[in-house]
Amino acid sequence: MLLNSNSTMHCFGALLASMAAWPAWGAEVPPPNSVLEKMTLANGYFMDKWPDPTVDIVTNRTRPSNIWTRATYYEGLMSLYYVDSQSLYYDYAVEWADSHNWEPAYGGTTTTSADNQCAGQTYLELYLIDPQPERIAPIKATIDGMLNSSQSNYWWWIDAIQMSMPVFAKLGAVLDDDRYYEKMYDIFSYTKTQHGSNGLYNEADHLWWRDADFDPPYTAPNGEDTYWSRGNGWVFAGLARSLDVMPPGAPHRQELLATFQEMAAALLPVQRSDGFWNVSLHDPNDFGGRETSGTAFFVYGLAWGLNNGVLEGDEYLEAAVDGWNGMANDALHPDGFLGYVQSTGKQPSDGQPVTYDSVPDFEDYALGAFLLAGSEVYELGLALTPGDVDGDGDVDTEDLSIIAVNFRRGGGRPLGDLTGDQFIDLADFR
Repeated sequence: MLLNSNSTMHCFGALLASMAAWPAWGAEVPPPNSVLEKMTLANGYFMDKWPDPTVDIVTNRTRPSNIWTRATYYEGLMSLYYVDSQSLYYDYAVEWADSHNWEPAYGGTTTTSADNQCAGQTYLELYLIDPQPERIAPIKATIDGMLNSSQSNYWWWIDAIQMSMPVFAKLGAVLDDDRYYEKMYDIFSYTKTQHGSNGLYNEADHLWWRDADFDPPYTAPNGEDTYWSRGNGWVFAGLARSLDVMPPGAPHRQELLATFQEMAAALLPVQRSDGFWNVSLHDPNDFGGRETSGTAFFVYGLAWGLNNGVLEGDEYLEAAVDGWNGMANDALHPDGFLGYVQSTGKQPSDGQPVTYDSVPDFEDYALGAFLLAGSEVYELGLALTPGDVDGDGDVDTEDLSIIAVNFRRGGGRPLGDLTGDQFIDLADFR
């Protein structure tokens, strides 16, 4: 709990009065309770289908349940837990992590694969809630092996930026050790500027080629560069999740933030009128149509940027809200199943067709992205009724209790800490 009781509880009446000055985003932002309802519905569908978090995932073959697809789901589950702190969610995540001995997938503590390290993000968030040494030791040992290596070419595909980069950032924040930020940046910079011909980031278009196979002269059918939606979503989300825990003075934070802001601006003109993004960002006819996973990552990043004051302008708000409404109204089934999800792959043609009723090979990663997006849109919606954290239409002591007890980001600031001083106090409502 990060509530400054000396100031806030003593001045609760003044605080509630001050809430009226909380800046509103606009009436088009969904109210928090409606966002939470959609998140709960989607997550409930998944947990009902997977009541035992320890069982292997069986598709075309058997995989452990801490692979990157499922690890991405747990990122979203933790974001739901910060919004609605039910013990059910926490216990589910802990049981999952315990069953894997808090280790990365497959290679134990020697793996350098970003895919295998993705689970470490949730391990570290659970460690922050209950700092037991076994929760952090395996992932720290894994990343320390890379920290002590001169190699920087680990992330040869852009998905890796979301899988591994936030692990480095969270370790840097938890341990207050800039070495993790430095190594993280070295690997990121190599991916950005050296992999492939001249890096996987197009400095002109401010979007990313998925890997060296998609560098020019490879093009989409219309002659444009191929920018895969979910691939760019992985990068956008990875940057947001890393920046979220990095202190203002962390090494290279400003460059990472600049890249995030460039990407945000590049995403606006390629959004569809229905709120979604196509699987091919610069060729709407290259398997064009609604797609949920990339859209969810973009909505998450845009809403996170607005909530943290690094994106400003109605155009970003409109894009985030339209994206969320598109998913919540047009992709989410009445039973909680998410439609329009592209299966695993690396390009627009993979996992097709993508329809409302199509079932992807893995249902977990898109749900994780959806929950991440919902958590940030939820926070945007708090401004509709200033201080109405529980979304019941009233500002009351229950809202302050929720802020005090429930809202803690994994390694970052508490939700509602607008001044960034790590406390919820009167200054946050002025």
